[in-house]
Amino acid sequence: MTTPALLPLSGRRIPTLSPGASSFPHHRATLRLSEKFILLLILSAFITLCFGAFFFLPDNSKHKRFDLGLEDVLIPHIEAPKGAKHPGGQVVIHGQGGHDEHRHREDEESLRHKIRADHERALQEAKEKLKKSRDELRAEIQTEKSKVVQELRKKDGPKPLPPVPMPKVVGVNDGDPGDPEVKEKRDKIREMMKHAWDSYRQYGWGHNELKPLAKKGHSTNIFGNSQMGATIVDALDSLYMMGLHDEFKDGQEWIEQNLDFGVNAEVSVFEVNIRFIGGLLAAYYLSGQEVFKVKAVQLAEKLLPAFNTPTGIPWAMVNLKSGVGRNWGWASAGSSILAEFGTLHMEFVHLTYLTGNPAYYQKVMHIRKLLAKMDRPNGLYPNYLNPRTGRWGQHHTSVGGLGDSFYEYLLKAWLMSDKTDTEARKTYDDAIEAIERHLIRKSNGGLTFIGEWKNGHLERKMGHLTCFAGGMFALGADGSPDDKAGHYLQLGAEIAHTCHESYDRTVLKLGPEAFKFDSGLEAVAVRQNEKYYILRPEVIETYWYMWRFTHDPKYRQWGWEAAQAIDKYCRVSGGFSGVKDVYSSNPTYDDVQQSFFLAETLKYLYLLFSSDDLMPLESWVFNTEAHPLPVLHMANLTLPGSQAQR
Repeated sequence: MTTPALLPLSGRRIPTLSPGASSFPHHRATLRLSEKFILLLILSAFITLCFGAFFFLPDNSKHKRFDLGLEDVLIPHIEAPKGAKHPGGQVVIHGQGGHDEHRHREDEESLRHKIRADHERALQEAKEKLKKSRDELRAEIQTEKSKVVQELRKKDGPKPLPPVPMPKVVGVNDGDPGDPEVKEKRDKIREMMKHAWDSYRQYGWGHNELKPLAKKGHSTNIFGNSQMGATIVDALDSLYMMGLHDEFKDGQEWIEQNLDFGVNAEVSVFEVNIRFIGGLLAAYYLSGQEVFKVKAVQLAEKLLPAFNTPTGIPWAMVNLKSGVGRNWGWASAGSSILAEFGTLHMEFVHLTYLTGNPAYYQKVMHIRKLLAKMDRPNGLYPNYLNPRTGRWGQHHTSVGGLGDSFYEYLLKAWLMSDKTDTEARKTYDDAIEAIERHLIRKSNGGLTFIGEWKNGHLERKMGHLTCFAGGMFALGADGSPDDKAGHYLQLGAEIAHTCHESYDRTVLKLGPEAFKFDSGLEAVAVRQNEKYYILRPEVIETYWYMWRFTHDPKYRQWGWEAAQAIDKYCRVSGGFSGVKDVYSSNPTYDDVQQSFFLAETLKYLYLLFSSDDLMPLESWVFNTEAHPLPVLHMANLTLPGSQAQR
């Protein structure tokens, strides 16, 4: 429905008939007269048209104007005359033509009389309107517009989601470790979370992230130019687990009132999926509050246009308003990135489960099937795939940035399906076997590391992001082929040790972004632009998984060292900031409190100092942003759009 054009006048907005009426009078009295004159002109034209239609159209029985049955539509409360067509198209046959003709004229006269009365009433109402002041008219127009908007929202609003059984939710709070010393450490982590949240609440509320030194909001290009409250959504489940329920409620209220996905913003499909959809789904499963599920589904619908490519491999970015997608300019001739299009499965399976809409499940299964058909150099998955041609980009393989969470989600798809998605498990096992053969090496000093494959050459460098793999190997040990569970648990422990060394060999006892294993240097950053620490979680994530599977006390000790270093060197009065050089005793800050610091780093630390009955791994699978999603017992469930599970 269109609304009257609006013309600014002295800081106010008033209705006018022409948006371009530059000669519109500005004098107040003239303005009121002009409004009344134009309105009367329209009314009189309308009345003349209506009267003309009834009085000047031919009026003889040959035309049978009322035999069209339109009176049933125009004036439903008037009974159709005998002989008139009814909406069904049948004609009622009758005799005594003269009597019927007389009755027909009476009906016409009655109809004319009614129309005259209606027009007179409309004219009287118009005169009454013109007696009102401009402010009263404006108020009435605003009221009518509000009614129209409300009606449109009701009409176009989200369809109610089908009722589905809530998966069994266990171990969502408490987790008291029992030991007073461990509990004291856990309380310290909780206090750090409260400082990070309170600072964001005070200085950056509603913005995506926080600049803790400048004490103002911050955003990056992954969220476009929008203020979508990324830190709020990312932190919700951490707040809930830590028992910070007042803070959780504040976040929920902001989401209910302000989180809007109809914005003209180009966002990263991957980042919005793992942070927003993952965060909202986790908050829903933990708290049972429907608003989180509804918002997750609203956002997911905005991401679906990203899959409109020749291959079905999604674009890296999509405009939430227009649905137009594109890829990062720097990514191998317009390619999509393995870790991005390969890190949708967990969230999309849950979306199909909760909505009954098979599209989400079908999109991610299509990606899996397409990859299964492709040749893989040395059994490895390159990081780049062109969504137009379906061909690999440059042959660069990494278990760190650009590749990492693709492998993680293969394993977690199997775990989340209650270990029934054996296709995912087989794909994971094959990929890990190729990674072991080509990428995993031991340094001269005995440190196990995962390098990067670039055009047939192994680069002996490991990123902080790659350190998550220690936890992944431990998580996937049970169920490994050929009784290799012990081997993969040991491999996880070796990666954890290497990553701890990368922390321990710095001045701040915080790990660099990347570190090398050559020229006599091991687990140390060489380039200046790789010496920063931006509050990343991957090393602590691996400590937590290794603690859960081994209960070796060194993992809690290493985690506590990292927590103390973060509190000492990254904490400022306005929150927590990354540092630019972990080898400097007097580092400079990057002035960003990342949303993943609250979602992941502090959550994994809190879990590390909690008992195992908080978020038991038999019941929960964490997405790559540390948002827990419940295991779906697929043996008792067939997802819409899927074939019966094996």
